[in-house]
Amino acid sequence: MEYKIRKATREDMPQVLQLIKELAVFEKEPGAVVIDAEDLKRDGFGENPLFTCFVAEVEGVIEGMALIYFRYSTWKGKTVHLEDLIVRESMRGKGLGNSLYSKVIEYASENGVKRTEWVVLDWNTNAVDFYERTGATVFKDWWTVQMDEAGIKNFIARASRS
Repeated sequence: MEYKIRKATREDMPQVLQLIKELAVFEKEPGAVVIDAEDLKRDGFGENPLFTCFVAEVEGVIEGMALIYFRYSTWKGKTVHLEDLIVRESMRGKGLGNSLYSKVIEYASENGVKRTEWVVLDWNTNAVDFYERTGATVFKDWWTVQMDEAGIKNFIARASRS
């Protein structure tokens, strides 16, 4: 099977959004995606793009994607964060995921970053095993912390009363 890994375009965003939604289902959060293709177009292809996206294309259809962005570490400096890497379920095991992953690591190297990082669910043992085989370190002593939109609003409301 022939496929191409390339940088995504604005026109790819509807297909990328489908993959994001498929990932949400896989991660047992099917209702969590609130963005739409227009958000992706605006945020990834405007004057100050917030992310870079690579896609795996097979016969004109996007079957996988990796979405990344730059971060800054107070310890390391410029880093790349891999937000999501997904290959359509029907296309897994054909090399697309490995090729997307390699593209992300190459991009990080080309941009002179000191670290590439991402998170993985602890129950996704296939991914954990893959990452460890590639030389990545999977930290088991760091916890991901997030505050959702409601939490932000509640925090601000409490802070303004203080």
